[in-house]
Amino acid sequence: MATKKVTKAAAPKADAAPAKKNRVNSFSPSKVQDTTIVDNDGKTVGHIRVKPSGVLWAPSNSKVWYGLSLEQLDAIAKEQGKKQKK
Repeated sequence: MATKKVTKAAAPKADAAPAKKNRVNSFSPSKVQDTTIVDNDGKTVGHIRVKPSGVLWAPSNSKVWYGLSLEQLDAIAKEQGKKQKK
């Protein structure tokens, strides 16, 4: 009857580099939200882009974006805005 010799794997050395993990490409969440604003007739009024640093506005058919920081948006909304329900 044949027997197999069983040996324990050597304990990893404390100074050994960690095993490499298989890296898989993945997507990171977008930090920008783009929205197209349309009127009741379905015509594009403009585009709004919300970023962590502020808000940008581009009128329809414009290559120019106009921006407000979050502080500016906060001040304008409080001074000129109308209270709304969510």
